Amino acid sequence: MLKDAVRTKTYQNVIYQNTFLIKNKVVLDVGAGTGILSLFCAKAGAKHVYAVECSQMGDMAKEIVEANKLSHVITVLKGKVEDITLPVTHVDVIISEWMGYFLLFENMLDTVLYARDKWLVESGVVLPDRASLYLTAIEDADYKDDKVEFWKNVYGFDMSCIRKQTMMEPLVDTVDEHQIVTNTQLLKTMDISKMASGDVSFTAPFKLVAERNDYIHALVAYFDVSFTKCHKLMGFSTGPRSRATHWKQTVLYLEDVLTICKGEAIVGSMTVAPNKTNPRDVDIILKYFLNGLHCQVSRTQQYKMR
Repeated sequence: MLKDAVRTKTYQNVIYQNTFLIKNKVVLDVGAGTGILSLFCAKAGAKHVYAVECSQMGDMAKEIVEANKLSHVITVLKGKVEDITLPVTHVDVIISEWMGYFLLFENMLDTVLYARDKWLVESGVVLPDRASLYLTAIEDADYKDDKVEFWKNVYGFDMSCIRKQTMMEPLVDTVDEHQIVTNTQLLKTMDISKMASGDVSFTAPFKLVAERNDYIHALVAYFDVSFTKCHKLMGFSTGPRSRATHWKQTVLYLEDVLTICKGEAIVGSMTVAPNKTNPRDVDIILKYFLNGLHCQVSRTQQYKMR
C-alpha cells in the first residue's frame, strides 16, 4: 500500500499543502499501520499524534517513529481503538486510511466512527470526510469464460457446483476502460463527519444506459474519496478511467449475458450490508431488469465478499 502512489501521495499532499488542518493540533491516526500518515502529520507541525494500530505492525511503527526521531510528537498505541485509553480526552483531527475493496470490504469505517464519537471535538476534522460508491457495466466475455464458464467442462468433467460459488464471489481486478459499455451511476455518498454506523447498510437504485451496441457480462463498482476541508477539493478515484490503485475495481458477473443497444438501459437496485456473522465481510443483493430489443431479463443475484 505504501507503493500505491495514488493513495499515499494524496494523503501526503493533503497534509503538507493544508497544514492549517494539522499544525498545533492533536491528531488521532486510526489503523496507523507503519505510521506513515502520523509521520506526515508530525512533519506538518502537529502538536501531538496518537497512532493506533492493533496488529504486529504496531511494534514496527514504534521503531519507525524512534528511527525518525519523532517520539516526542508521535505516540504509538498498540491495540484496538475500541479498547485503548487515550492520554487525552479529545482530539482535533482524525485521519485514517480505512477504505477496503468495494469501499466497505474489510474496512475500518465503524472504528473511525467510534473514534469520532468518542474523542473528536465538536469543530474537529475527519480526513478523508467523504466517500462515494459508483456502478457501471462492462463487456468481459474472455475473462468470464476463463473464470466462470471454465467449470462447466473441466477436462471432460462437470464441476458446475464450483461455478455457482464463483458467480457469488465478486472479482477484485483492474478493468480496461474500453470495456465500459454504459454510463456511470452514483450509488451512495457517505459523509464520514456526520454519518451513523448503520448508514453503511443501504439500498440504492440505478439506471445504466448503454453508450454503444454491445454485450454486458458484469457490473463494476468502484469508489472515490474526497478531502473537502482543504484549501481546494482534493482526493482520488479508484475507477477504471483513473490511475490504477491497489483497490482496483470490484466486478460482479451477471448470470445472463445481456445484449444491449445504444440508448437501452439496465434498471435495478443494489442492497449492501455487512455480513451478520462477520461485519467485515459484505453481502450484496443485485436486482436488475432489461427489456431490450434482443432480450428481456429480470433477475436477482446475491454476492458475498469473504
